[in-house]
Amino acid sequence: MSVRLSAGYHGKPAVLRNAAFESAPGEILGLVGQSGAGKSTVALAILKLLSAKGGHAEGEIRFHGVRGPSRELLTLPEGEMRKLRGRHIALVPQSPVSSLNPALTIGAQFREAWSAHQPVPFREWKPRLVEALAAVSLPAENDFLRRYPRELSVGMAQRVLIAMAVMHQPVLILADEPTSALDLITQSEILKLFARLNQELGAAVLYISHDLLSVAAICQRVAILHEGEIIETGTTRQIFDDPRHPYTERLIAALPWLASAAAQTPAHAESGHPKSGCGAL
Repeated sequence: MSVRLSAGYHGKPAVLRNAAFESAPGEILGLVGQSGAGKSTVALAILKLLSAKGGHAEGEIRFHGVRGPSRELLTLPEGEMRKLRGRHIALVPQSPVSSLNPALTIGAQFREAWSAHQPVPFREWKPRLVEALAAVSLPAENDFLRRYPRELSVGMAQRVLIAMAVMHQPVLILADEPTSALDLITQSEILKLFARLNQELGAAVLYISHDLLSVAAICQRVAILHEGEIIETGTTRQIFDDPRHPYTERLIAALPWLASAAAQTPAHAESGHPKSGCGAL
């Protein structure tokens, strides 16, 4: 996927100004920026859902599907976009509990997620459901599928959303702040899950987050979004060990463990070591 995007909302200053980046097939790319930087606007534009939020976008988003030529999403008719959205391009939102329908059981929501994109009878897609649940370490038993979202922990609800996202074996997964509502232990589990699914399914992941440590844990490359522009893109090692842009330097320097390490480093310590100490990444 390649993106060159300007976007905003009616009556407000532009949120994105010619923000450009590329994501390779099967790659986990981190999109990093502060709250309000426009990260979620990028995800909505890729899904062509920005107008539903009162926004508008221009530029180019070229999506490379499973087969055939790439498609330009911003000019794609809505009927064609529906064939991609949810099936080939999946979204994992940041608020797992509120993203599930409280009036429907988990099983009913899986059934709806499938029937929205595949004209295959329920009995024929059940093996895919079992496979998707197993991939995220959730049971496929009827007792679990009869539960309602209120009966799930936040971590389990997030796993349900990830299972729904991978059920159609998408080419691209948009993960929009997927760990922001989770405790540290569950965050770690979800990050490992994304990394494993990326390896097993070969799906590209656009991992959108303001959390640099989670980005460092699973992303191969990182794009830094600041004031509506992508100001730096590089490998995770390069971004953390040798940031080029002053804003990126400030982001990396603000990491708590870096500040602690700097405070403990003697003033006469030799120079020449990586700036962040992330050489193991």
